[in-house]
Amino acid sequence: MKLSLRLLGAVALAVLVFAAPAFAQSGPDKVRLQIKWVPQAQFAGYFVALDKGFYADENLDVQIIPGGPDIVTEQQVANGQAEFGVDWVASFLAFRDKGLPLTDVAQVYQSSGLMLISRKSANIQSPEDLKGKNVGVWYGGNEFEFLALMDKLGYDPDKDLNVIKQGFTMDPFLAGQMDAASAMTYNEYMVVLESGVDPSDLNVIRYNDEGVGMLEDNLFTTEDMVANKPDLVQRFVRASLRGWQDSITDQAGAVDIIMKHVEPGSTTADHQTRMMSEVAKLVLPAGMTPDQIGVMDANRFATTADIAYKFHVINAPADPNKSYTNEFVGTN
Repeated sequence: MKLSLRLLGAVALAVLVFAAPAFAQSGPDKVRLQIKWVPQAQFAGYFVALDKGFYADENLDVQIIPGGPDIVTEQQVANGQAEFGVDWVASFLAFRDKGLPLTDVAQVYQSSGLMLISRKSANIQSPEDLKGKNVGVWYGGNEFEFLALMDKLGYDPDKDLNVIKQGFTMDPFLAGQMDAASAMTYNEYMVVLESGVDPSDLNVIRYNDEGVGMLEDNLFTTEDMVANKPDLVQRFVRASLRGWQDSITDQAGAVDIIMKHVEPGSTTADHQTRMMSEVAKLVLPAGMTPDQIGVMDANRFATTADIAYKFHVINAPADPNKSYTNEFVGTN
């Protein structure tokens, strides 16, 4: 009997010895994040979390995949090309409306930074003046605020104006090929000013001011991930929001990290510094505390969803109980 117990003890020890390496060899969970544009301060929190080891602290091996004007992050995530994605809420809702089973797990930006800019010589003083003009618009999910504005005005974008598919740079606008161009407060607007254009020579149409501004950068994944891998979702959200908190606290440090990831020669540290300052205002607006970063405000969501439905971005009212969750944000 004693021999049997010893044998059992030896077997148990052997199981532990051989099981430990197998667990260690499993390594961190591999996660891909599809961002909606090229690396820049717009996505600072994710790059800071990667560079400072916040993802590693959560046993995650994260790859950040650059986007662009033709990359649709919702399709990338739904098709299994990435586990998480970043996009504007209007686009996110439009793809949910088409049946993609996606869930917003952190609302990073709390307002819209999108606008249309034009030189005063183009005589576009109000949205109504866009009629008959050459207007640059980003597609790939970035067009919904523009389409909502067109619907509000009763304009047919295919007939009442000449819509130009806008790319990465502001060169066509600066060369006079567009009467009006899309611009973000934190990026393209500053690019135009840095080119030598005086702010007094520009007219600006802000989507927020026109009543069609929508929530922008969120963090989303599939409903399947939320249901079946909540621990992984929690760890990724927690590390990402830690990165955002750090980015806003130490903006200079965040810019240093971003500059490691940008395409060489595509931008400058000065430009990214100004971008980081503007991004911080969208991520942590007045009245919010750092621990609230990523929380979806029910009223802001309702406003975005109502605009999307009213102006036919979505065909049915968005269900807040299925569109987003704050369960992964509340523990930060």
